[in-house]
Amino acid sequence: RKMAKNVDKNRSEVLTSLKYIEEKIDSVDKRLDSLNGRVRKNEVSIGWIRGIGSAFMAIIATLMGIFIND
Repeated sequence: RKMAKNVDKNRSEVLTSLKYIEEKIDSVDKRLDSLNGRVRKNEVSIGWIRGIGSAFMAIIATLMGIFIND
């Protein structure tokens, strides 16, 4: 009987711990999703800035090439 009580007690403790771990993992997963969304937005913004910078540099290089050849 005593061993059965110990097994039940241990089982209850393990299940409680598993429930706690599951809740924490869900919380971390939600936070990670929000951070990934923010990172994605920043990557898009950086892509736009790089594209505009590249186009601006191409225009400057073209103008310099025209003026130097004259």
